[in-house]
Formats: sequence, C-alpha cells, structure tokens
Amino acid sequence: MAFATIDPTRIAELTRLEEERLDANTQASKHMLERAEKHLAGGVASSYQLRDPWPIYIERGDGQYIYDVDGNEYFDFHNGFGAMVQGHNNPAIGAAVAKRFPLGTHFGAATEDGIVVAELLAERWGLPKWRFTNSGSESTMDAIRIARAYTGRDTVMKIFGSYHGHHDTVMVSIGVPYDEIGDREHYASLPYGGGIPQATVEMTIPVPFNDAGAMERRIIELDAQGRKPSCVILEPAMMNLGVVLPEPGYLEAVREITNKYGIVLIFDEVKTGLTIAAGGATEYFGVKPDLVTMAKSLGGGLPTGAIGGSDEVMRVVEDHTVYQVGTYSGNPLSMAAARANLEKVLTPQAYQHLDYLNERLLTGSEAIIAEYNLPGYAVGIGSKGCVTFSPSKIVDYESYKATQDVALTELAWLFNMNRKIFMTPGREEEWTLSVVHDDKAVDAYLECFTEFAHTITR
Repeated sequence: MAFATIDPTRIAELTRLEEERLDANTQASKHMLERAEKHLAGGVASSYQLRDPWPIYIERGDGQYIYDVDGNEYFDFHNGFGAMVQGHNNPAIGAAVAKRFPLGTHFGAATEDGIVVAELLAERWGLPKWRFTNSGSESTMDAIRIARAYTGRDTVMKIFGSYHGHHDTVMVSIGVPYDEIGDREHYASLPYGGGIPQATVEMTIPVPFNDAGAMERRIIELDAQGRKPSCVILEPAMMNLGVVLPEPGYLEAVREITNKYGIVLIFDEVKTGLTIAAGGATEYFGVKPDLVTMAKSLGGGLPTGAIGGSDEVMRVVEDHTVYQVGTYSGNPLSMAAARANLEKVLTPQAYQHLDYLNERLLTGSEAIIAEYNLPGYAVGIGSKGCVTFSPSKIVDYESYKATQDVALTELAWLFNMNRKIFMTPGREEEWTLSVVHDDKAVDAYLECFTEFAHTITR
C-alpha cells in the first residue's frame, strides 16, 4: 500500500507550533511547577506525571470532563492511566464512600464489603481465592512471591517491553532502545532505571509477545540450566505499546506450555481487568490463568488492588507459607467503592455502552486513516483503544521499536491536548473510555483526528 507522503521537516515545525500553543494555554501550570518543585521532587508525585517544560496540573474532574488549573476543560480520554472507567465523581461510588465514612475509614481488619468484593470477583473471573492490595505494583509483586513459594523456584519470565509495576523483579527490559534488545531467542535482561540490583535483573528472563515457540524454547534452555521459571507473567493484551492484541491461539499456547512445565501463569490484568469485559481479559479471551492481578479500575478512583488465584496455588497464602500483608489492604473505603463499582456501575449495560463507543472510535479512526492514506491503524477492545502510527502491524516490542513513528505519535498527543482531548502522556499509551462518555466526546476526538490527518498530509 502506498502511504501519503509526510514531510519530517513539516512534522517538526508543526510539533514546535503545537508545543508553543499548549505552553501558552497552561501558564498557571508553569507557575504551579515553580511552587511544587520546592518540596515535591521534580514537582510531581510520580515520574509518570512529568512533562517538559512543565506538567499539566489538574484541578478537578466531572463525569467525562477534566479541568486543569488554567481552567481548560477537556474530554478525558486519559482517565487516570485507565483507572477511571467509571467517570469522575460517579454518584454510586460517591454515595458508597459517603455512607462508609462515618462508620470508620480504617481498622486494619476485614469488613463485610471486602467479602462481597471477593465473591463478586470470584464469580467474574472463575478463580475462587482472593486477597487485596493497594496498587498494581503490590499485586504483581505479591503474585510473583506466591508463584515462587508454590513452585520453590526463583526465576521469573516476563514479556519483553511489558510494564508490571515498579518493584525490582519486573523493572526489567521495558524501555529499551532497539539496538539493545538483543537476539530474539535470548533477549537482554536490562534494568529499567537505577537502583535495581543486577542479581535481581538476571533472575528475570524476557521473551517476545505473540511467540509461544520462543517462550517454550527459552523455558527448555533454562530448565536444562536448573533455572526453570517459577512463573510467566504477562498482560493478555499488551497495553503500554498502545494496544497490542494476542494473535489467535497465542494465549491458549502459553496456557498449554505453562501447564506442561509446571509453571504458574499470571495474567496481569491491572489494565485489562474490568475495562474490556466484566471478567477482564480472562473472560474476553477465554483462557484462565493460575493467578490474576488487578488494580486501577477496581477502586473507582480509590487505591485498590487484588490478586485472584486457584485453590491450589493460593494454598501457600492460606497455610502461611507466604505472608501476603498490607496495613491498608482491604481498606473499608476502598472496599465500599469497589463493591459499588462492581454492583452498580460496571453492569452489562455499561459494557454494551463502552463497546458501542469504542466501535465508533475505531471505525471512525480507520475511515480517517483510509481517507488520508496514513501509515497506521486503529486497534482496541472494550474501553481501550489507540491509533498506532506504523506502516505494519505491531505484534511485540521489537516490531514496535522498529516501525512506530515516534514523531507522529508525539504530535498527535499535542494536537489532541490543544483541542481539548486530554490524552495519556507518552507515546506508548492508549485511550480509556468511561461509562459516562457519550457521542459528543467521540465526535470531538474524530473531529480532532480529521484535522490532524488533513494538516500533516496537505
């Protein structure tokens, strides 16, 4: 297929102009950074909130909208890194938290809401035993510890390029330049930033997504070295390279391989859980792991995480082999919010609405791509989706680094922000819809994308 000619010089100039426009419209954020960086390291609470020359500071959110400190109103397609699929200030969740608050906000003890949430998650995922945490990082950290205790082995296998939180074991082989990836059969284990012990890095073995054969060959090799993995942790659909879906049969093959070699299969559903189906990717793709990890969208905006598992694997928690602990795990406010979320917000009707909106976004984006012959495609499931600027389909991290047009992606983010479409910062992220998004929001996104396509090709 012949794509439209896109002049890199023009893209660079457009990027400069859009940056100037965004900076001019966010001067209050500039001044807030000057105050914030005195006591907040870098002026933010998390490095993922950074942006040059200053972060966008948010004042409030309401339904499908978000408002920055300059008073700019945006349609929120970021939704708190995918956590706010319920929309901001959802009344059902607000009522549940308000009802719970006067009864006590923290005990360090179990409450009935926690029991109900576990029952509801067990029903949705078909996994009988659950524990709670406070974040996705805690969930994946504890799940790996459970897998290690269950198998008596230390090595962890992960997908190259996937992000599973900020604990040492999984801060390996994430943001890696193309020329450092290494041989596909022996991808490099590389730390993601400083402060990660090399011994820990070497215990984590990365393999490519969508290549079950490469995974099995690496397992056989490690087994011969006395290093058979305790677990394979993966996102059923990669959600930090835009959206990369599993190829037909891939997840089934991974399930078969891990069963064959006695390896615990962990689905990291921190991003896919509750956002693409009532039972997450486990339901959507019909493949059941041994353990599943959740966070983000579970708590309706409150910090909440969960680990679900089979009776067999979770017995190492129940017999006290593993101390799965946390002062705020199962916090009463978080559990009240999660219960309301599951019972009253993320209903079958809500998923029908998300599917409808996302189909409109994907179909509309594909039509624009076709009209302007852009080098890219639209992809998504449930509330998640993105436009990927690549002349060929991305199936794993290696193909992503080899073909994705970084300059176009960064310009698209600026274009959206300047037309009041609040998008997740960074070229690796996607949109997340909420149950309160409507056709007006979809129309605004598609109108912006049309202007973008016209501007870069004329």
